[in-house]
Amino acid sequence: MVKVNRFIQFNDETVDAKTLLLYERLSRALADAPYLELTERKLLEFRPKEGIISMSVFWRHRAEEVIHAGRLSDIYLLTAGYWKRFSVNSWIQYTRKNSMHPLRKFASELVLMLEEFRLIDAITKERPGTASAFEIRREAYVHFHHDALSTNMQKSLLADAMMNQLFITLHEGMFAKTSIDWDPLDYGLISSILQNAYDSRSTDDSTYIADRIIEIIERSFEKDLVHQYYSAGDSITEENTIFHYHDGISDAEKGEEGPKETIEEVFRSWHRESESEQGVHLEFELEHGRSGKSDASDATPGNEDVVIEESGSGDSVGNDKDRWMDDTGDKTDKHNRKLKAGTMFGKEHLNVIFEEQRIEVMDEHENRKKLMVWREEQKPYVRSFVEEMKKRIDLKQDSKRERLAKGRLSTKLTTMVIDERPKPFYRKNVPSVNLDAVFGLLVDGSASMLDKLDETKQAVLLFHDVLRKLSVSHEIASYYEDANHATQEVQPNIFGLMHTFTDRNKDNGLSILSFDANEDNRDGFAIRWMADQLSARQEKHKFLLVFSDGEPSAFGYDRNGILDTAEAVMETEKKGISIIHLFLSTEEPTDDQKALFSMMFGNKTASSNSVDSFTDQTLRILRKLLAIVIRNI
Repeated sequence: MVKVNRFIQFNDETVDAKTLLLYERLSRALADAPYLELTERKLLEFRPKEGIISMSVFWRHRAEEVIHAGRLSDIYLLTAGYWKRFSVNSWIQYTRKNSMHPLRKFASELVLMLEEFRLIDAITKERPGTASAFEIRREAYVHFHHDALSTNMQKSLLADAMMNQLFITLHEGMFAKTSIDWDPLDYGLISSILQNAYDSRSTDDSTYIADRIIEIIERSFEKDLVHQYYSAGDSITEENTIFHYHDGISDAEKGEEGPKETIEEVFRSWHRESESEQGVHLEFELEHGRSGKSDASDATPGNEDVVIEESGSGDSVGNDKDRWMDDTGDKTDKHNRKLKAGTMFGKEHLNVIFEEQRIEVMDEHENRKKLMVWREEQKPYVRSFVEEMKKRIDLKQDSKRERLAKGRLSTKLTTMVIDERPKPFYRKNVPSVNLDAVFGLLVDGSASMLDKLDETKQAVLLFHDVLRKLSVSHEIASYYEDANHATQEVQPNIFGLMHTFTDRNKDNGLSILSFDANEDNRDGFAIRWMADQLSARQEKHKFLLVFSDGEPSAFGYDRNGILDTAEAVMETEKKGISIIHLFLSTEEPTDDQKALFSMMFGNKTASSNSVDSFTDQTLRILRKLLAIVIRNI
């Protein structure tokens, strides 16, 4: 789980997760598509199958206001522009017509350049507030194409240079100065044709302009584009836009078959298709089959008196009732069973199969001796901490409510003489039997924890003993992914249960000492799982602590793990559950690591300078959290 120091610095960049989540929510609002996801790629991109749109990395390493405005302009183009105003049919017909043309890349990207110009104008008229972002975009890209123009001409990349020149002319006007001699091409004619883009109203208009320009330059250019400037249309292909739904889907779930008109329709059709693949119709087909004769010639005749030895049933993500049933049919205990994550824990974890296992006590004789030694060392800290909390509770309970009409008679009786309506009585606050709080603790179970395992166990043991002494409900679980068996289709995850809510004040010290490090970690999934446990509790104050030693790392999760974890933290906070992160490290964290944790956990993250201070940090966190609980008694 520890962050890898890559030898090329720009490969070690991390995305500002919270900012990206805000951009994603803006994208969903503008497109009116709550399923939409936003990523960052080399160029603007649509990926209908995954339900993803991508803004460009072009805006990185610039002034903050330019980065923000540039990314906003990308989002405006993707969601308020291409989403409903780009004709999928016109695009497919145009690319099919030019599929064998020697300048087919140039032709396709020229159409996208003209479309971008048209869409910017349309969006600005509809939403005047976007004008400032698009102006910053125009200045940045004009500067880029000016630099690229001279470079491409020096390298004799004529098609690329022409693309740069057309962009500059389009945005600066036909009277823009150019130092390039385009003879024998009549660039004045090309420029006059390009001016029709100012009156363009549809994708068909853009393709018409592109065709006329291609007719002029195709005889002079031998090579197509070397660089790519636009990729918004790469995934909008005939294959991705025509749907034939299988028989299991109801008519209500089907869209209109055949080609789609807009990118919005393409995305919604893919989203509807993927949702339908998880529906109950699949279970129906498995259980009931199809009527008709079998083609097999070696079938065995049926026998009514035969004894059924085995039975099976289909499994559906959509069936929540069956999800909590184990193989024996016992519905009372959900542990030690493999469950399917499905859509409950986020899109990144659709293929996760997880299991909740009680950690078996290992090396009982040796661990019992170690447990006695550790508890003896921690005894003064636990005793003083518990006494401090109890004193705070007593002080809170002893506070009086004075000047009451009835209750206990106060020793200050001057009010009987001074006040017109004396109230010489007081009452003590009703003491609280237990602290109205519940805690969940997640412990990173990845392989990188091996070098700090004993110190982590001591911190967890201290956490367990303090809350047990204060009779505060808590659950402790390690989490890890079985990397050896993880595939594209299935990613097995295990939660090692050291102490559960049902254990109440049971001493599970031996289970804590039996905890071991394993392989990978999927933090966002683990946080949602523990938040699910805490949401079912009735306590007023709910806290979720995460002990980890770095960034998330699991199968297909390395690129999106930080963003998914940040989103899981935000979702959990909205449920009224406070998340606190403790970074477990053998040395003081670097500035990059601190920035990474702030992205995922905000300002609720703490770190230790050495392994010896794990327990001190744990006590400090508990003191702050329990003080909040006592203050609200």
